[in-house]
Amino acid sequence: MALKCGIVGLPNVGKSTLFNCLSSAKAQSANFPFCTIEPNMGVISVPDDRLIKLAEIDKPKRIVPTTVEILDIAGLVKGASKGEGLGNQFLGNIRETDAIIHVLRCFDNDNITHVDGSIDPVRDKEVIDTELQLKDLETIENRIEKLEKQARHGTDPKTKKMYELALRYKEVLEKGESARTLKLYDEEARLAKDFFLLTNKPVLYACNVDEASAKTGNKYVEEVKESIREENAGLLVIAAATEADIAELEEYEEKQLFLEELGLDEPGVNKLIHAAYRLLDLQTFFTTGPDESRAWTFVKGAKAPKAAGTIHTDFEKGFIRAEVIKYEDYVRLGSEHACRDAGKISVEGKEYVVQDGDIMHFRFNV
Repeated sequence: MALKCGIVGLPNVGKSTLFNCLSSAKAQSANFPFCTIEPNMGVISVPDDRLIKLAEIDKPKRIVPTTVEILDIAGLVKGASKGEGLGNQFLGNIRETDAIIHVLRCFDNDNITHVDGSIDPVRDKEVIDTELQLKDLETIENRIEKLEKQARHGTDPKTKKMYELALRYKEVLEKGESARTLKLYDEEARLAKDFFLLTNKPVLYACNVDEASAKTGNKYVEEVKESIREENAGLLVIAAATEADIAELEEYEEKQLFLEELGLDEPGVNKLIHAAYRLLDLQTFFTTGPDESRAWTFVKGAKAPKAAGTIHTDFEKGFIRAEVIKYEDYVRLGSEHACRDAGKISVEGKEYVVQDGDIMHFRFNV
């Protein structure tokens, strides 16, 4: 399953610079609004040292990491919910994504203009939040109109629950809060997916800072942290311009030296991808052998048949059992054969909950 993240933000906050760091595709980057008009798409590999280690052991013919699709979406301005600027296009693009990476400008630089004339990431955040909330309010009001008639004249309990949930969302949105702030039970969360609300999407706030603030952040980052305290969202500090410099380096040793000078243990883009995974409750299992070492993405809590289905639907339909080796055992013992001899391969059935890092071999029959 490919994760699709949309990079959003006001014009000139560093969206395209960050996208260029993440992707081999090169989005145009210039110092004026709406430089990005069509969303740029990049497919990037998810960094995972465990896959590299497995490949060192098995020396496969090919190595296949899991991937993330990144969309660099046009900058948004006030009035987007009513079609101002590139509003309708922006909102249509964002609806297609699984998660939102909201880039906030948290650095001073007189040479880079700001559409509102001053640096205030909390204000910038609220501009986009408001536009998305207004669009969601429009969506909910339309649904309420339809659900009210159905709930009044019908007997379907699901319709009545949907109607009641829509009213709660309307109340939240009218207060200027995002849909994700509404606390839901499991059943309500499943029903809520039918509304396709923009502000219900998981969001990761990427605070774009100067190089000196890459490790510890700055006053702007602290302001953002305070503003999202009640919000179910993630936050990451990243210096996009510095990441661009790191991405230009070809040698691994040069990149590591650059990171050490900044006091960082890994590139910020790696942390961003991992943070997006955590935001969506995604984890990784592996298949490995002489032909291929491969990483597969699954939703945390998935049982073995569902995980098998990420490889092929036939694996899920005809699931018989799964042979599971823990990553630590595989690395310590050095091969599947050694793990078998040591009794470190467990045979699991349909109720087994797959764990992050499991090395799996599925038995199925179609």
